[in-house]
Amino acid sequence: MISRGMLPYLLAMVLLGIGVYAITCKKNLIKVIVGMVVAEYAVNLFLVLLGYRAGGVAPILSEGEKAADLARHSVDPLPQALILTAIVIGLAITALMVALALRIHERYGTFDLSEIRKLKG
Repeated sequence: MISRGMLPYLLAMVLLGIGVYAITCKKNLIKVIVGMVVAEYAVNLFLVLLGYRAGGVAPILSEGEKAADLARHSVDPLPQALILTAIVIGLAITALMVALALRIHERYGTFDLSEIRKLKG
């Protein structure tokens, strides 16, 4: 039986599996790119889930509060900062993949990877 606390992690893994399936099994270049995006966001979601703490507060030290008390009750901001950076990098990589796919389509006239392999050789 899966507990309610494990369900988001399981869903992130299912999303990763869908992305990996699209990358490995699809023949259309656009579907492969969408699979890459889905897998990337599944990893981002998993990392955000790792930084989550139930009932956590923002790690902002207020007047009269001790740092040790705040550390016990606050969420970890590092995964959130890393995910923001990963989203920006992922967007740039996605734009590059789409630009390359368009150039491949201009040259070979198709997005089908098996057809491109035949035309290339």
